[in-house]
Amino acid sequence: MAKILLGFMGAGKSTIARALSADFLDMDELIVQKIGMPIQEYFAKYGEPAFRKIEAEVLAECIHQDVVLSTGGGVVLSAENRDLLSENAQNIYLKADFETLFRRIKQDQENQRPLYLTKSKADLQEIFEERQALYEAVATQTIDVVGKTPQEIIEEIQ
Repeated sequence: MAKILLGFMGAGKSTIARALSADFLDMDELIVQKIGMPIQEYFAKYGEPAFRKIEAEVLAECIHQDVVLSTGGGVVLSAENRDLLSENAQNIYLKADFETLFRRIKQDQENQRPLYLTKSKADLQEIFEERQALYEAVATQTIDVVGKTPQEIIEEIQ
């Protein structure tokens, strides 16, 4: 079974996955390979429902592998994905408050997230609040990442 990192955008899923395993998988990178274009472009061209369908396919392909998997922040929106995740033994929710996450997202110039580019701060906060309960419902471990170094987070996971 996979060690799956969950959380809102900006929680540090990719950073922690990379530190946990040199062979980690990043769902966003796998999706880009599958669709042949940047996620922002796919989102704009085909919409969120089409993106979520691809995301579910990628999760289903990865979940039974012995890997560390960094998911996208919206992976928990699909009931199909939550069902898959509920069968997994290690779902780690990297939890942080909205203001911390928003600051991180705003400062990250390398990874411009589609929802950040198209939604207001209030809209993002609403999305964050909707997703929190979904992360918690499928998490087997929750780690508050605020004020912690990646090494401290990794120690908690291990």
